[in-house]
Amino acid sequence: MKIALFSLLRPLAAFCGCLLAAGLAVAHAQAAAVTLTPAVVAAGSPELIRVVAGNARSLDGEWLGRKLQFFRGRDRRAWFALAGVDVETPVGPSTLRIHLELAHGRVRDLSRTVRICPAHYRTSSLTVAPEFVEPGPEAQQQIEAEEKLKTKVFGESAAEPLWTGSFRVPVSSPPTDSFGARRIFNGKLASIHKGMDFRASEGTPVKAGNSGVVVLARPLYYEGNCVIVDHGLGLFTLYLHLSRIDVNEGQRVARSDRLGLSGATGRVTGPHLHWAVRWQGAYLDPAKLLRLNLTAVH
Repeated sequence: MKIALFSLLRPLAAFCGCLLAAGLAVAHAQAAAVTLTPAVVAAGSPELIRVVAGNARSLDGEWLGRKLQFFRGRDRRAWFALAGVDVETPVGPSTLRIHLELAHGRVRDLSRTVRICPAHYRTSSLTVAPEFVEPGPEAQQQIEAEEKLKTKVFGESAAEPLWTGSFRVPVSSPPTDSFGARRIFNGKLASIHKGMDFRASEGTPVKAGNSGVVVLARPLYYEGNCVIVDHGLGLFTLYLHLSRIDVNEGQRVARSDRLGLSGATGRVTGPHLHWAVRWQGAYLDPAKLLRLNLTAVH
């Protein structure tokens, strides 16, 4: 009985520890004019970093091996960086480095420790066509060429935020709780699901989650008909498995502009939209991005 009770209390203790760490971090951050939203930082979580420093000439930073790029908010008093923690990041302490340059070249160090808390994702099994689990030589060549293309696309992002206000859902269809799930394909291939699925029937209009530039609009092996939108400063949204693409590469789009129609192309079990959010190579939970209030930021 004691062992069972201990097993039940361990996850609760870990959760409470994260809440306590978040509370202490918020208190410390407020004293140093830095806040993170959401305050409890978990694997897969997008984070809005706010620094109140109206007299700063510039800010730079680094977190989890990724460069932070700050921009002034609408009130001109605060600086912001829209960042995040990759879904596969190990739990535990991390160092958030922020350096603020003041007048006359003075530098203020606002670095601190941020605890990465666990995010509990489920496991699911799916059955897909065999060629999407064990691609043949010709398909493997295509996949390798597409990986190089995506690396190039993700390596070139606008030097300023192209998004405005909060992000919106790309389709008017119910979402599934699928982000972060460990998926077993045909009993052989395991992968982490790095996006959010919507139960969109074939031909449902798919819209841009926010303003940006279309940097990829073409069919890919696993993704099917795919559109990628650059929102600036390393932030991208991806729209997969479309039945039709209605935009061109290089085209500027506004929030809610139509990108195409949902479908069942690529590695799928049926019609749906896979929507992914990527920042500096980290895949973030789109549902949490949708909950961020960015109306007063940019």
